[in-house]
Amino acid sequence: MAREVTHTEDSPYIITPDDIHDEKGDVAICQCGLSATRPFCDGSHRATHDEDEDVRYKYENDDDDGERREIDEIVFRD
Repeated sequence: MAREVTHTEDSPYIITPDDIHDEKGDVAICQCGLSATRPFCDGSHRATHDEDEDVRYKYENDDDDGERREIDEIVFRD
């Protein structure tokens, strides 16, 4: 499966010691592209568990609450 994610940020997010959870002690970085707390994981990847390996998807508003649709091709924008 592939996912199209729209990114609007134009700079990196620097992880500092303040980002480490006092109780959990871990930092989970989002790899699905759907997290509302990027670069950190917020569990949004759960919406991707039933994706078909051979299909490319787009999530409306790039979040797990948005509607998922299949897309045919990659569109490049300037």
